Amino acid sequence: MHQTARQTAPARPHRSILGLALAPVLLAASLALAPLAASGPAHAQGGDPELSSPFALRPLVRTKSDMVVAANPLAVEAGHAMLRQGGSAVDAAIAVQLVLGLVEPQSSGLGGGGYMLIWDPKAKKLVSLDGRETAPAGALPDRFVGGDGRPMPLMRAFDGGRAVGTPGIPALLAEAHKRYGKLPWATLFQPALQLARDGFVVSPRLALLLKGLTPQLKDRPDMVALFFHTGPDGSLTPLQAGETFRNPAMAHTLEVLAAQGPDAYYHGILGQDLAKHLADSALPANTPGGAPALVTAQDLAAYKVEERAPLCTPYRQWKVCSMGPSSSGGIAIVEMLGLLEHFDMKGLGKDSPTAWHLMVEASRLAYADRDLYVGDPAFVTVPKGLLDKGYLADRAKLIDPAHAAQGPVAAGVPPQKQGALYGPGWQADIPSTSHMSLMDGSGMAVSFTTSVEFAFGSGMAVDGYVLNNQLTDFSFIPTSPGTGLPVANAVAAGKRPRSSMAPTIVFDQAGKPVLVVGSPGGPAIIGYVAETIIAALDWGLDAQEAVSLPRIVNRNGTTALENGPWAPPLKAGLEALGQTVELKSMPSGLHVIKHTATGLEGGVDPRREGLAAGD
Repeated sequence: MHQTARQTAPARPHRSILGLALAPVLLAASLALAPLAASGPAHAQGGDPELSSPFALRPLVRTKSDMVVAANPLAVEAGHAMLRQGGSAVDAAIAVQLVLGLVEPQSSGLGGGGYMLIWDPKAKKLVSLDGRETAPAGALPDRFVGGDGRPMPLMRAFDGGRAVGTPGIPALLAEAHKRYGKLPWATLFQPALQLARDGFVVSPRLALLLKGLTPQLKDRPDMVALFFHTGPDGSLTPLQAGETFRNPAMAHTLEVLAAQGPDAYYHGILGQDLAKHLADSALPANTPGGAPALVTAQDLAAYKVEERAPLCTPYRQWKVCSMGPSSSGGIAIVEMLGLLEHFDMKGLGKDSPTAWHLMVEASRLAYADRDLYVGDPAFVTVPKGLLDKGYLADRAKLIDPAHAAQGPVAAGVPPQKQGALYGPGWQADIPSTSHMSLMDGSGMAVSFTTSVEFAFGSGMAVDGYVLNNQLTDFSFIPTSPGTGLPVANAVAAGKRPRSSMAPTIVFDQAGKPVLVVGSPGGPAIIGYVAETIIAALDWGLDAQEAVSLPRIVNRNGTTALENGPWAPPLKAGLEALGQTVELKSMPSGLHVIKHTATGLEGGVDPRREGLAAGD
């Protein structure tokens, strides 16, 4: 590829928490982030089905005018090529997504959904587009309740297309292009189309996930047909790293979309294929718990991208803007930052256990509110007072800098709360997502998070691409046990399930974007992105340093700390403050652009196989 970005070489040792140097001599230790070959998908709340790739230090990338940062080098090459042809950051994002759906099918694609923030420097306007999937018109609140009245097991929820929502990505890409595209629509498909026809080399990460998830995928005929070799004896072997994979079915899909636009998907042959495949895979009527309504051609025809008001709030001298509901990610992040604004994070610095403790305690409070109040705004009145300065000041008083809260904290009672009372629900909260950050020479910035939910989505595919299982992001129970109150994130026809995706852009006092950031990670996205914002703004770290810090998340329970050579001293420091700490793999996929006085910095998460490039 054209690699004009200037990289520091070699990568300088990263000084991580408590002054521990993550020098190359410790890389072997850092591979302990996860016993990869032994890992498998977690079937409980908070699992990490994407698995961790070996942690590998990355150099800081610097460019002068434009940059693409995404999860796969082939996708970055496609986006960079669009910029070099005079395309906008939106054109580049579309090309990146189309390639990611081919080379990183476990995370995103045409069968999924996503959220996109676009900064238009000419109009000085931030546009927020919601391309989240929707439940089919026939969906009922008890969709994921088993015959015994209890939430059904997660893997059973995937059967027969029960978990598939109406995909939003084709419509989202088309809407963004209609508003901000410069190159012809069909041009953006050429890199992905060539790779689908001619083949691409299977990456180590794709091979790792196929191997790790073989026990689940081998029972899914669509996955076997796409990603496995069948031996003479019927044995199944997943695609191997280094082999060439061609996807002619995907090539045909891309040809049709390139020629006919999104109508082919929502009103034409591609949508007909999708609806028929789901109908052919439907569960029998006598299935325990019932046979659910599936996505139909009518659901596809009714789908619309929603433009949302961006969720923006001051944070010290900056303005942080993220995605509003139907995602809960932005609202939880800005609530966390509003709480932490009451503490001297800069003075404490990254090597202070107290600073990390404060992030954990703010996280508890934000997750408590997020879990109770946030849902699709077409169905749920989300309290505006969650970000009220007085409310956040009162909530911040609950944080003790010297000691951790014990047990889950209660959600607050924000002002301006209207509508129904809600109770807590239960959802699977499983991550398999991708994030890209882009800036072009005009100053346009794009922060785009995209997902099929679980690794390889529902385990179903049509026309060469994976179908999502985003409906498992709904609460599996429609009413809260004990209280009988409705759950804000309960299933309903046409409703968007609550997400944690949080594409974010931070602006300086002059109104110019200084940070473009986002991550995969399911509900942990909230903690990943908030931590990175603090690292870049309060601690002054460069883009690569910020994404290379240890991950830490508390979802209003045990504190999860990323395992690695930094873990023992930080764990001890947190436990001295009363935290209960669990060491685990935390496969974030942060991709960051930081705008500085000398140009752009690109940060690539060392836990995945992404790349930053530009001119």
